[in-house]
Amino acid sequence: MKQKIGKFFGVGVGPGDPELISLKAVRILRSMHTIFAASSTKNSHSVAMRIARPYLPQGTSVIRLSFPMTSDKKILKESWRKNAATIIKELERGKDVAFITVGDPLTYSTYGYVIREIKRIAPHIDIQTVPGITSYQAAAALVHLPLAEGEETLLVLSGSKGGEHLRRLGGRVDNIVLLKVYRHFQDIYSVLKEMDLNEATIGITCCGQPDEKIITDVKEMVDKKLNYFTLLLIKNKKK
Repeated sequence: MKQKIGKFFGVGVGPGDPELISLKAVRILRSMHTIFAASSTKNSHSVAMRIARPYLPQGTSVIRLSFPMTSDKKILKESWRKNAATIIKELERGKDVAFITVGDPLTYSTYGYVIREIKRIAPHIDIQTVPGITSYQAAAALVHLPLAEGEETLLVLSGSKGGEHLRRLGGRVDNIVLLKVYRHFQDIYSVLKEMDLNEATIGITCCGQPDEKIITDVKEMVDKKLNYFTLLLIKNKKK
């Protein structure tokens, strides 16, 4: 008799507010045997798990997978491989499992690296991905700011390496979302000033979470320790 293999679900649980999660995501989470959640090796909690917790039946197995916050590709690849192997082992026991992510699973998410490894190691695994509301969609709704209108363009960038991408691409588009600005904001702010975009920028931190905050004057963010969940919405009216 052929051994039953479980199905693997990647589930986006939204930016922070437990109500900003799809009905499909809730239905899947309620039927899972095991839930995997990513977290940094520097802490022991998972924001995604906090969001999903109200929808998990009592007794659901929860496994936290640690991923290092590093740019060392060798260390990163090893963590992706190791965690993918852990997930595959559970699937091969015949259990359906879900990997939950903050926001959307395929937008700047660890999930993308994990499924790449699963496809490589065990291409027979059935994978289903459930999209989620991104942090910048929720942030735009919070401040009533259209992300794009008519024929306008929208650019989504990572600021994890500072203002490099913003300087190179920002002048070509109408609307910009800059994620992961917590690490090199001083450089990002200098580029905003250089491009005369500092007054056209709104900062939002921890959108949908208990410590949510809107910063209309982003100069206030300079020289401050910013939360990992900090982003910028930029309207390039001079484009």
